[in-house]
Amino acid sequence: MKKSLFTTLLIIAFANPASAEFSSEQQSAKVRGITLYNQYKAVSATHFLTIAAEAGDHEAQYYLGESLRRKNHYMNPEARKWYEASAAQGDLYAMIQLGRSEKDLCTFSNDCPPDQKKPIEWLKQAQRIAKPKAENGDAETMYIMYELTVDKNWLKRAAEAGHPIAQYWMGITEKQGEGFFLPWQRQGSIEKWFKASAEGGYPKGMREYAILYGSDLAHEPDLYGYPLDAVKGYALIYLLKELDGGGGMQADVKDQLQKISAKITPEQIIEAKKLAETWKATHPPLSFFPEKLSR
Repeated sequence: MKKSLFTTLLIIAFANPASAEFSSEQQSAKVRGITLYNQYKAVSATHFLTIAAEAGDHEAQYYLGESLRRKNHYMNPEARKWYEASAAQGDLYAMIQLGRSEKDLCTFSNDCPPDQKKPIEWLKQAQRIAKPKAENGDAETMYIMYELTVDKNWLKRAAEAGHPIAQYWMGITEKQGEGFFLPWQRQGSIEKWFKASAEGGYPKGMREYAILYGSDLAHEPDLYGYPLDAVKGYALIYLLKELDGGGGMQADVKDQLQKISAKITPEQIIEAKKLAETWKATHPPLSFFPEKLSR
């Protein structure tokens, strides 16, 4: 739970160039919808994602499918419709989710349309598209090939090609004991992957590479020896009250704020709350940074 709390303080930009085919309203709706989805507020995200999805944005269609599937805990017809719309535009993530759809509502009721593709067909289609790109050196499709095949060679190739999520998972797998190293070499390799992932902008890699976070600024706890700045620490933790859509975070937030409050005055708490508002207005939105290919 603590790691989840600290990870969300690693705020990174959510930036996707606006498509010339979409209005500014549709693009704003897409960004807002994905932001809410990443904050585990799928119900609130649906309205905004629908605006961009209906305008034809394949990424919004994918995330709308994700929101609907996760809300219902299975692949219902509406979620499938948006995944298929996204997949029709070549979205590999949508194809993979369609290929993993074991909990399809029509399967339970035994009334799937006869022309509906089977999951294995979607996975094969995704692999046919991804493999040539991966073999030509595209780091993201190398990682997608790993997701499709669970072949660790693809994971390593993606990491070596600079994919920050693959680098993070290389560090995790080595940390868990995978791979063959001399005793003094393993730690160096783990640090190398986490450092690369952090420098690539992946928040979970940043966490593993011991990036500064609010609780440490307030010395709750003091793990890395940063100078005490309880006001800023309170402000950063206070920001996390916004992440109230799930993830079990709010109990930790309340506990940390109580501990930090004991170290500062009421006037400093007011100052910290103002700092939090300034930070929120000048930084990208908070996120739980869920994996794009959710389970």
